[in-house]
Order: sequence, then structure tokens, then C-alpha cells
Amino acid sequence: MKIALFGASGMIGSRVTKEAAERGLEVTAITRSGAEVPGALRSLQGDMGDAKFDAQIAADHDVIVSTTGPSRAGGDHQEWLDALKTLAEASGDTRIFVVGGAGSLFVGDTMLKDTEGFPAEYKTESETGTRALELLREGSWSPWTLISPAPEIGPGERTGSYKTELEVPAGDSISAEDFAVAMVDEIVTPAHIDARFTVAN
Repeated sequence: MKIALFGASGMIGSRVTKEAAERGLEVTAITRSGAEVPGALRSLQGDMGDAKFDAQIAADHDVIVSTTGPSRAGGDHQEWLDALKTLAEASGDTRIFVVGGAGSLFVGDTMLKDTEGFPAEYKTESETGTRALELLREGSWSPWTLISPAPEIGPGERTGSYKTELEVPAGDSISAEDFAVAMVDEIVTPAHIDARFTVAN
């Protein structure tokens, strides 16, 4: 199986690359710099917002994964949303698998991002993540999948064990390593087509 991975050098992307490579999958790592990513069969410089590039990547791979996200340095979040839409439009029949946020998960009838005590510093990013999920759900493209992490995610231990839910948190936290395990499991054996799901330890 051939996987194209945007954002392959980041915390999640690097771990997905490693996990996939160790299972014998062919990973094309795509970053803005084009730097070599350990475990990848090849590393390319590319922009998710380039429709021509996206179409070529889609033609050459079985699944396109995006572990990118909106700017955390004060940049325009609309740029990332536009790039995601471009990728979806250019993907054709190739599956796209997008890492989203936890803010759009529900606690009762309220999204996590709108609950009392939700950290203000993550509010804008969570609003953008919610719009990304809406974009995928409302478009005519298929197949797609969006995965939301648990509210807390960071480097940790690879246990190979995790729980899943659809619209509510599956738990409080997950290691980035087990998040990568869940992603590669979903890539190899799709269980959430045209849907969002979430995982936690």
C-alpha cells in the first residue's frame, strides 16, 4: 500500500511514518522543506494547497494522509482550510485521511470547545478544526476520514492499545505513538469511511 503523508516531519506525522514503514507500507513523506523523513521511502517538497501537485499525488497513492494543521503562530487559518478543500477536490477517488482536533467532540449536547473551562489559547484552533470537519461532511468528495485525538495528546509509550468513539471523547488522553497505531490500523483496515472517529488510551 502506498501512502502520501503531508506534514510528515511533525509530532504525529513522524510517528505515522515510522509505524507505517515498520508494517511494510510505502510512505511518501511530504513537507514544505522537502527534508528527509526517517522511515519514508521517499521525501518530497510539496504544498497541500497546490491542486496540480495534489492530483498527481492522488494518482500515485492509495491514500493521502494530512497531519497538518492551522498556524499556531498567528497566521491565517483560512489558508489551511482552503488547502484542505483543494486537497479534497483534487483527490478524486483516492481516500483522504485528515487529523482533526478534539474541540468538536461532544460532551452532552455541547462541543468540547464551548464547555466552561476550555483553554482560551486553543479556542481559535478548535473553531478552525470544527470548520474542517464541516467542510469534509458537506462536500461531495469521497472517500474521506477525519480522526480526532483525545483532549490531551503528546509523546509517550506505544502500547498498541486504544479505544474508539465517534462523536464523544473515548478518554482523556492518548500517546502520540498509540495515535499513530490507530491511524495506521484505519489505513490498513478502513472502518470509518466518510466519517469522523476519535481514539484514546
